[in-house]
Amino acid sequence: MYEERILAVTESSTTPAGTPAGKAGATAAAPGAPTPARRGPVVAALMLGMGLAAIDGTIVSTAVPQIVGDLGGLAVFSWLFSGYLLAVTVTLPVYGKLSDTFGRKPVLIAGVVLFLIGSLLCAAAWNMASLIAFRVVQGLGGGALQGTIQTIAADLYPLKERPKIQAKLSSVWAASSVAGPAAGGLLAGYADWRWIFLINLPVGLVALWLIVRHLKEPARTPPRERVRIDWAGALSVFATGALLLTALVQGGVAWPWLSAPSLGLLSAAAALGAVTVAVERRAAEPIIPGWVWRRRTISAVNLALGALGLLMVAPTVFLPTYAQSVLGLGPIAAGFVLSVMTLSWPISAAFSNRVYGRIGFRLTAVLGISLALALLLVFPFLPFPGEPWQPALIMLLLGGALGLFQLPLIVGVQSTVPYEERGTTTASVLFCRQVGQSVGAAVFGAVANGVLAARLGGGDLDTLARALDAPGSLTAETTDGLRRAVDAAVDYVFTGAAAAAALALLVLLTLAPRRFPVLREATGEDGAHTVTQGDARSG
Repeated sequence: MYEERILAVTESSTTPAGTPAGKAGATAAAPGAPTPARRGPVVAALMLGMGLAAIDGTIVSTAVPQIVGDLGGLAVFSWLFSGYLLAVTVTLPVYGKLSDTFGRKPVLIAGVVLFLIGSLLCAAAWNMASLIAFRVVQGLGGGALQGTIQTIAADLYPLKERPKIQAKLSSVWAASSVAGPAAGGLLAGYADWRWIFLINLPVGLVALWLIVRHLKEPARTPPRERVRIDWAGALSVFATGALLLTALVQGGVAWPWLSAPSLGLLSAAAALGAVTVAVERRAAEPIIPGWVWRRRTISAVNLALGALGLLMVAPTVFLPTYAQSVLGLGPIAAGFVLSVMTLSWPISAAFSNRVYGRIGFRLTAVLGISLALALLLVFPFLPFPGEPWQPALIMLLLGGALGLFQLPLIVGVQSTVPYEERGTTTASVLFCRQVGQSVGAAVFGAVANGVLAARLGGGDLDTLARALDAPGSLTAETTDGLRRAVDAAVDYVFTGAAAAAALALLVLLTLAPRRFPVLREATGEDGAHTVTQGDARSG
């Protein structure tokens, strides 16, 4: 049962101009959190739902050889991941707005159902084209899962307790990064690759049952006027994002960066972006409202987490290649070098509230990204070929640093907006992080290819992979040259990741307010929560 929470927000100099929450005397009813005894089933549902989205990429990647062997389509199999990524990224702001308008529960239920339908269709795919199309359907549901689950997590817990649920959700991603490849390999090797999609069904059905039965939202006050859905804005956001991310994902891979397809897609994305801005300015209820970028706190967090998505490409995409090609580790050991980061991240996040409770959200994030910057700069100075414990130690510390960076920003920005704006705010943060990841994959892929081409006389990652797949056919000198080329390429990528960390640090120091304008909750004797403007320590 939800406790009653009354929002009482007063105008403050720390609240940016144009903020609806800053209007003098404004009051609005907002839902409270269920009692701890009733939150358990809802949290379990959120973790199961997040698990569906988290394990998706890792479990599919290990079964690619079996999928391609059965369905064909080697030339386009990368769209199994790109198509899903596109659908998730461009729908995040749409679902965020819908959850603020109609409530979290119907949006989350729709997301789970859509994800399960996509999973069932993927298992029934008859060729690569159909599988790619059904992966897009999965992604349409995945966008609702990621954004809405994060928003509900903030709704369930008051400010002081939010690190607990965020740490639990982070642990789901950590466990998925370890369990996904193993489960995918076992199912593809000993059963059939179609089971990697079918196992989503029981997990998703349990999550759906828990959501329907236990997630209780308060009755929403009917609007005085009929709610207008900005379908034109949603379509323009989707089309713009699809064109931009297609150009970034495929540029330098399917065609050269300066080719007609790349230039055409980028130009079309720019033109549609201008149309989107015009449409959103005229919309009564825009999908991406202007206040998301006008408020310093939200815009700073958006840019900082966009830089986080950019820098995360270095360890997640290039470190496994480095571990296998340079250090000579097997796939499992290479995965362990990366997985230590996903283990330290949630632990650091769980204890971050003890830091930002003392020094504030911004300073905690500054501390975290400063440590991450130093660690990323250390990586290029590792000896060649080095010992596996060296990059593993860096990843362990990097996970701890990024836990101090990301969680305070997410908790902080969610705490600066009332309930009816939290879905849109959370979705904008996740959207920027996803876009940063896509940009990073494109930029750092081009950097790595350029370094390898210079070192190997026109070689690229595909040529390198085929050569290292049969090391017995190469001379010791040639093998050493290939490994040194990979080492140099990954060093440049980590230097680029350090530049992204420096950009995030600069954003926090120059754009983010020193004190986040937190809506602080206080519990009275009757158990009700009152939300008021935060004090100086909140920032």
